[in-house]
Amino acid sequence: MTLGHQIAWDDTVLPFQLDTSDIRGRVARLDGVLDGVLKQHNYPPAIEALVAEMALLTALIGQTVKLRWKLSLQVQAKGAVRMIATDYYGPEKEGEPARIRAYATYDADLLTDAAPFDQIGEGYFAIMIDQGKGMQPYQGITPLDGGSLAACAAAYFAQSEQLPTRFALSYGKSTQPGVSEHWRAGGIMVQHMPKASPLMAKGEGSGDVLQASDLLEHDTEENWNRVNVLMDTVEEMELIGPTVPPNDLLVRLFHDEQPRVYDTQPIRFGCTCSEDRVRQSLSIYSAGDIATMTTEDGRVTADCQFCGAHYDLDPATVGFEAEKDARD
Repeated sequence: MTLGHQIAWDDTVLPFQLDTSDIRGRVARLDGVLDGVLKQHNYPPAIEALVAEMALLTALIGQTVKLRWKLSLQVQAKGAVRMIATDYYGPEKEGEPARIRAYATYDADLLTDAAPFDQIGEGYFAIMIDQGKGMQPYQGITPLDGGSLAACAAAYFAQSEQLPTRFALSYGKSTQPGVSEHWRAGGIMVQHMPKASPLMAKGEGSGDVLQASDLLEHDTEENWNRVNVLMDTVEEMELIGPTVPPNDLLVRLFHDEQPRVYDTQPIRFGCTCSEDRVRQSLSIYSAGDIATMTTEDGRVTADCQFCGAHYDLDPATVGFEAEKDARD
């Protein structure tokens, strides 16, 4: 695989379908996107790993949202990690890239040498979809369970969408010769598309948090199990993909399942913050409220947690009581 081909596949999501199994999926490769997300912050390695995993999940899940829709993934927790938030903005037009942004909050004093997921503790995993102005936002929540964010996402689809789902992810710092060290990630997501299992209506299953196996009937279970066995053979370096194109990976894994690929979706790091948005968010406050936000230097400041942008505003120009001449 040439460097040119590698770059062409970086920061893309490739949708596919396994014709013999009634299973669809996506392959994602992230490189510059993760660099854009992580260079805005000075996270410890465990937090970087969690943000990288969350961004990769967001890319894989977000590829299905429509133009101009927004998909958000969020973890709220009580451990050293307090929150991880990601946003996926669907393309404005066909053929344009989607955009991802992400950040995390954490208590550095509570971090340990344990695995990244163990830094989270109790909490929940949420997926939210904003379909645009005039539409009711959708939100689904599942407990944090399963030992990884990918397991939490799979449990969400089983519980909230009744879709058997499996993720295989790999992420870490790339140390290729002649290339500066940077984060890179890759993964596969597969979903079975049958109707909900009759077990759902009876309230049966393996427990409070449903798993993919709870949703499969006899005639679909064989297909799902076969594809999962094939997924188990994937290697981490194949997922990250410095040398293996997604097409080659799909043929290697699923040749007998007749994989069919569709158009790739490019992804870029991108933030939607702006001075106008900051002013709009402050427009609900009175002059008295704005006074409490004003610094000793006589300014109102705001920082974007996603991209680190800093906004410095004259307090006379913000709030619903601001004078028009001052705003202009």
